[in-house]
Amino acid sequence: MYNIAIDGPAGAGKSSIAKALSKKLGFIYIDTGAMYRAVALFFLENGIKDSSDNEIDKLLDELDINIKYTDGEQRVFLNNVDVSDKLRQEEIGKLASRFSALKSVREKLVALQRKLTKKENVIMDGRDIGTVVLPNADLKIYLSAGSKVRAKRRYLELIEKGFDSAALDEKAIENEIIKRDEADMNREISPLKKAEDAYYMDTSDMTFDEVVSKILDMVEKER
Repeated sequence: MYNIAIDGPAGAGKSSIAKALSKKLGFIYIDTGAMYRAVALFFLENGIKDSSDNEIDKLLDELDINIKYTDGEQRVFLNNVDVSDKLRQEEIGKLASRFSALKSVREKLVALQRKLTKKENVIMDGRDIGTVVLPNADLKIYLSAGSKVRAKRRYLELIEKGFDSAALDEKAIENEIIKRDEADMNREISPLKKAEDAYYMDTSDMTFDEVVSKILDMVEKER
């Protein structure tokens, strides 16, 4: 099996790049963020909203998450039930952020993520994939870009999703990104950092297609 790890800060384009690469390479794309949201849904369905709840560790023993493709679309299964359409709820996103800081939750998810890589050629993105989840990945990429560039990309993404441009403030988006960077890089468990053997790519002046093409060249050389 061949595994690719893509890490980087918020707004660096990790997920979009990883999805495009997975299609071109025929690899399975593992959305780690969706897996954490599935954990949040699991806890919510079991009546847990507080990350300090004593029942969390016991419930983790009953948790299983799998990712399958149906008609080319990624679907997330929680204990054999397709929950993909429930994962984008705002409450789920907030809870996922809260629960993902727990050591026991991260350890469980890392085990599940590694299990998935044993079955297929996989590409995975996140903030600790190359350093913690897949330290032996065949290829590691650390994607980054200036905060202004990432804020602009996020702004355009929101416009594309139907948000009113008049209600969006690029400077406020950039400030949120900077705040997120600081939190991710300084968190106690699995902080965001570049793996020593990862390729660093600043995509500030690169187009989407240029980034994809460059990584495809790397894969061809490495395999």
